[in-house]
Amino acid sequence: MVVDKDVEIPMRDGAKLIANVYRPNAPGKFPALTACGPYGKDVHLKDNFPNAYAYIEKHQREILENSSGKYLQHEMPDLECFVREGYVVVRGDIRGTGKTPGFQDPNCPTEYRDGCDVVEWAAAQPWCSGKVGMVGISYHAVGQWMVAAQKPPHLACILPWHGTAEFYDCRSRHGGIFCDGFTRGWWERQRVYQHGCPDSPYKDIFSGERHTGPALIPQAERDAKRSDYVNNILAHPLLDDWYRERMPRYENIEVPSLVVANWGGLALHLRGTIEAFTKIASKQKWLKVESGPYFTTPMLPKSIALQLRFFDRYLKGMENGWEKEPRVEVSIRGTDDSVKRWIPDTQWPMSGTQWTRLHLDLAAAALTAQAAAKSGTASFDASGEGIAFRTAPLDRELVFAGPLKLRLWISSTTPDADFFITLRSYDPQGNEATFVTAIEPKSPVSQGWLRASHRKTDAKLSTEWLPSHTHDVEQLLKPGEVVQLDIPVWPASLALPAGHCLELIVAGKDFERPLPEGAPKGALRGSGLYLHKDPVDRPPERFAGTYTLHSGNGRECYLLLPVVKA
Repeated sequence: MVVDKDVEIPMRDGAKLIANVYRPNAPGKFPALTACGPYGKDVHLKDNFPNAYAYIEKHQREILENSSGKYLQHEMPDLECFVREGYVVVRGDIRGTGKTPGFQDPNCPTEYRDGCDVVEWAAAQPWCSGKVGMVGISYHAVGQWMVAAQKPPHLACILPWHGTAEFYDCRSRHGGIFCDGFTRGWWERQRVYQHGCPDSPYKDIFSGERHTGPALIPQAERDAKRSDYVNNILAHPLLDDWYRERMPRYENIEVPSLVVANWGGLALHLRGTIEAFTKIASKQKWLKVESGPYFTTPMLPKSIALQLRFFDRYLKGMENGWEKEPRVEVSIRGTDDSVKRWIPDTQWPMSGTQWTRLHLDLAAAALTAQAAAKSGTASFDASGEGIAFRTAPLDRELVFAGPLKLRLWISSTTPDADFFITLRSYDPQGNEATFVTAIEPKSPVSQGWLRASHRKTDAKLSTEWLPSHTHDVEQLLKPGEVVQLDIPVWPASLALPAGHCLELIVAGKDFERPLPEGAPKGALRGSGLYLHKDPVDRPPERFAGTYTLHSGNGRECYLLLPVVKA
């Protein structure tokens, strides 16, 4: 393999992105794969994300046996595996990060225009066949949607692995509620990746020097070259043009696309990845919803083989039978967080889904097959633990996979109300089934969120199973007014054995389990870093009141469950 280090790639405005180009050590022209991101093109996975590397060493050694392991990086499949199969990989630092000078402003329109310029630059190089694809995980997947929507002429296909295309509802503002826990923590960490940062602990794997470039840029100057990311989100409570220019026009994405989501992407990439698959215009698109370690599963030899088969078909033109791959393939999780089986299908949600209503019995705090005969109400303090509704023990196995929806009728003593929904499951002994996500080691089955003032939906875009909220207007509550909320509960899959039960929590604050004795401050408690506690976004006078659920007299409260064949 040939490595062209710190190559300058010219952008349309005269700026230069700095990238490493990994090429086969052989004559000829090869298709290219591009990936630009904020986490340091020269930083090894064991430094950037030591927990993930330690997991590989202990549980997934086949990843290390599949290559030298020298070039493993955070949120990237093993690029060495692509180069040895006849691909060039262009791996760049976005503006203001790593070796690339400029203004640090992640997810901005300029970044995505740069992504198009990198594609076209790669296509014009003497080592390139003229065919270019995009590769990468999480952040490196998000940008693929944005670049593809701009239709750079030489982009032939994309492979977004765990990357939401939706910047508002599925990332920064769950149901309209600012997710400050993740956003603030993530943005603060970006300081060590900023170009010229002298305090970065990460080294260039090639030189052993600091990965942020040789220049030591003073703090004040670095701050002036850094966006006010968190306050920008706070300044835009509604889905306006600021968000729209950070989200793709799905109808413009027509290139072949292999889309991979992971059940472990709850609260960040899961929902937006799947919805992007359903919305893009490509006629040649495939969706796989996997389970397993979020950041390392894409590096497994079987995952690399899948990616290569897709790229071989659409970048090399190989007739390798790729089109026989199921258009949709969904993993079914067991209560032990293992994969019980895969279901091939032709669509999402899957064909044959039995949309099953579990009704909220407000008097009995139960989830039942039949709606309660009598009307009723149930109230709770928004600052408390909410109300838990539980099914009776199942008399047979229940298997579901797909999007969920909760319909509520509510009123509040406050002018607004934030609803936090949590779905849990228990065995006959009362032990909860928990699941490992990207950040949280003991996640519930699923979660959902909605701000009552954001309840307006687009009737043309909404379906029975997925309401499409416009988030473009605030509809404040009036005292005593009862309104309908349709709350998206994020997609989930589970094979629930007989004797087990489901529990639905309706609350006015984040789901957090009690801290075990001796647990360190800041320990994760069920929702990972995806918490919503910003006092600017959630002032007590607007949200801290008594919330009331209503049922009967034409007001049906239910959880819509996507049941599939057991």
